[in-house]
Amino acid sequence: MTLPSIPHVDIESLEQFDRVLAAGATTMTGWRVQSVDLTRRTAELLGLNPAGAVFLGCVLEDKADLWVRDGGGLVFPAIPALPFDAYRGRLYDADELYAGLERGYDATPDALIYAWSRQHDEKGDTSRTLAAALHDHAIADALTELPDDKPWVGVMGGHGVLRGDANYRAAVLLGRTLARRDRMVVTGGGPGAMEAANLGASLASYDDGVVDRVLAELAAVPSFRPSIATWAGAGLDVRREFPGDGGVSIPTWFYGHEPPNVFASAIAKYFSNAQREDVLLSRARGGIVYLPGAAGTVQEVFQAVTPNYYGDAATQIPLILVDINHWTTTLPVWPLLQSLSANRPMTHSVHLVNTIEEAAQLVS
Repeated sequence: MTLPSIPHVDIESLEQFDRVLAAGATTMTGWRVQSVDLTRRTAELLGLNPAGAVFLGCVLEDKADLWVRDGGGLVFPAIPALPFDAYRGRLYDADELYAGLERGYDATPDALIYAWSRQHDEKGDTSRTLAAALHDHAIADALTELPDDKPWVGVMGGHGVLRGDANYRAAVLLGRTLARRDRMVVTGGGPGAMEAANLGASLASYDDGVVDRVLAELAAVPSFRPSIATWAGAGLDVRREFPGDGGVSIPTWFYGHEPPNVFASAIAKYFSNAQREDVLLSRARGGIVYLPGAAGTVQEVFQAVTPNYYGDAATQIPLILVDINHWTTTLPVWPLLQSLSANRPMTHSVHLVNTIEEAAQLVS
């Protein structure tokens, strides 16, 4: 039996609501309205059939709220006393997460949300679980709305790589090369190699002289320790002077010690690290490049290896490890990958190289 198809309409702003209404809508069936203040649209709502509509965290007058509920719609009310919108309809950007940075990092939404997550973790408060899950669902939904007109290539690597380090520069050049080859750069969103790859993507339209100048400026604040505010502020100064599309980042408040880098143009920040990792790796269908890292990067290697191991030739994605010495001696991941891939389709999708130029060639 084939179920009837119901048109799906996402409405995430008052302007979108007005456009749909102006197009001649008479019913709200299939509508999903997220975080919109509709207190001044009561008359319009009362003129629409609400059956099958879903309102998530919207502000409605009592009359409109009753109309929707009695008419077969669903109303999920806003959750009070949260430092974030659990039903948000869009991804974050650096300006939002770092708003108020001039008063110190602790005053920013990023820091306040992390503090909230830690407080409620300790209390075992189930309302926190619900709010966090609703938020992460909204982020996942917003992420699917990003354009997919170019292959997404993941760049993974350690958060401890310092600005000014040769490995940081290499990651910048990798992100820049990928963006210039029309790839969407996606990272885990933190500092170090992840920041460098997003920065490189944002500098794709600039010449080598600008890259050198930016790297010299950032090297003056090599790490987010001891001051996240100083580190983020230096990055924001560079971004304002040299704007560009830095790709996507998918960080998490689970790693509260890793502040989000400011160079990604779209930031899909999650509470759940497990969900974030799964989304991050599954979206990078154009391939994943692994720069030297530690436990987190190793986890990401094997999380991406599993579907390749069990998949067939058609489902493989390129997985490229950069730095032969690191992956064979420092952290001998490569020998295990060779053993796993023997006599399987995966043998053609895992690679070990020594330069970012080789890595970029394999995913572009």
